[in-house]
Amino acid sequence: MLDTPSNRPALPAEIARRRTFAIISHPDAGKTTLTEKFLLFGGAIQMAGQVRAKGEARRTRSDFMAMEKDRGISVSASAMSFDFLNKGTNFRFNLVDTPGHSDFSEDTYRTLTAVDAAVMVIDGAKGVESQTQKLFEVCRMRDLPILTFCNKMDRESRDVFEIIDEIQQNLAIDVTPASWPIGVGRDFIGCYDILRDRLELMDRADRNKVSESIAIEGLNDPKLAEHVPAELLEKLREDLEMVRELMPPLDAKLMAEGSLTPIWFGSAINSFGVKELMDGIATYGPEPQIQSAEPRKILPEETKVSGFVFKVQANMDPKHRDRVAFVRLASGHFLRGMKLTHVRSKKVMSVTNPVMFLAADRELAEEAWAGDIIGIPNHGQLRIGDTLTEGETIRVSGIPSFAPELLQGVRAGDPMKSKHLEKALMQFAEEGAAKVFKPAIGSGFVVGVVGQLQFEVLASRIELEYGLPVRFEASQFTSARWVSGSRQAIDKFTEANKQHIAHDHDGDVVYLTRLQWDIDRVDRDYPDVKLTATKEMMV
Repeated sequence: MLDTPSNRPALPAEIARRRTFAIISHPDAGKTTLTEKFLLFGGAIQMAGQVRAKGEARRTRSDFMAMEKDRGISVSASAMSFDFLNKGTNFRFNLVDTPGHSDFSEDTYRTLTAVDAAVMVIDGAKGVESQTQKLFEVCRMRDLPILTFCNKMDRESRDVFEIIDEIQQNLAIDVTPASWPIGVGRDFIGCYDILRDRLELMDRADRNKVSESIAIEGLNDPKLAEHVPAELLEKLREDLEMVRELMPPLDAKLMAEGSLTPIWFGSAINSFGVKELMDGIATYGPEPQIQSAEPRKILPEETKVSGFVFKVQANMDPKHRDRVAFVRLASGHFLRGMKLTHVRSKKVMSVTNPVMFLAADRELAEEAWAGDIIGIPNHGQLRIGDTLTEGETIRVSGIPSFAPELLQGVRAGDPMKSKHLEKALMQFAEEGAAKVFKPAIGSGFVVGVVGQLQFEVLASRIELEYGLPVRFEASQFTSARWVSGSRQAIDKFTEANKQHIAHDHDGDVVYLTRLQWDIDRVDRDYPDVKLTATKEMMV
């Protein structure tokens, strides 16, 4: 868990200018479009991928795996770094795009262990949706500060007070408006920037253009009447009077604690409200935070480098059959070529070709600081939860693995290719894309996932990356639990329950069953053994 800021000495300037955050939302709230516009305003791409493009070129840049492009949903978290100038300071934004689809929630959960804040995107017509609520609960568990962006205000949307009330009721968090929409749907002309007393007008003609910004001296400034129709201006004044009476002001301390979220309104596809949100991230978003670890916490300002793997992505480039570990740096100043200790194996590895990402584009990272996310290409040595240090035996904690909700058997179309299938399955298990269990009795594997779509993704990737058609089929098991206890107790338990026993890709003992009754029986008959639905990936 990332701690809230304390009265520690000031961070080195290079670390203090970092803002590492994730974007969370329900599918189709406009998260990928917002990511695009962030890259556009950060100068990282020339023109957002959704805009004036056809066919293949139209696929947005952060969704880079083949299946994501086909379906238009993000199924794998990708990390992007770019600079953003705010009030004379050049901030380094490290943006992690998370899957919005509920079938990929574990990947999202792990991603949220690597960021210091989250941007929650809400569809103005739909308000708080189920997946938004789930992801928000994860942020709440981690005390992450949250900034909210209410998107699609240029379409017919719900009453603004109703949306804010729903966020407060459903998510139990106070909301303070940072901007306020003027009109909705076809009448939407822009927003009033409450934090800076500015009128922001949307240009519907050019979706890549930054909105026109007009300095205003309070709501009675005659300049307002020159740009805002009378009935909209009257409503704006009434609304803002209610806002000032009923809603709390922006308090940086409450926001850092995760109990207050500022909300911006806009239209990502029209590039409207995006720059104001980015200014908000730069001004109010947290700098790199303290990282929980054993036996001690890691401070970002420490001179020694440390970091942890929160994601492994294999075959990002099928031409090279590569595997990249995404590492969040927790402390220090990393330089290319550094030798780091892989704490789990105690081996020293020379990091000669680390990369930074702009979606599918990578470039060599000559240096990186605490808060940055780098990719380390490797051949399977690095797994999710691994810690890298300059020699100290310290393990980052709090990266969970969840028991799957769906279990199926898997078969290769060609029985002679079972070794290839095993290799593919182990790769996906290490990547965190699925749980793979090897039953103690019989041959074959049981594959576990959170949602049905993951089976489709696995079948598609195994065929694409290994040239191996596979089919998933019904399994006799429906639940999996990790077994913990003393070595002696586990041995006794596995001997007596062989037909239910399997091992995961780490070699840990797993109990497979199809009835809750079996789990209750184990709790009753084997008090020395514990069955758990989560396993901490701290190795």
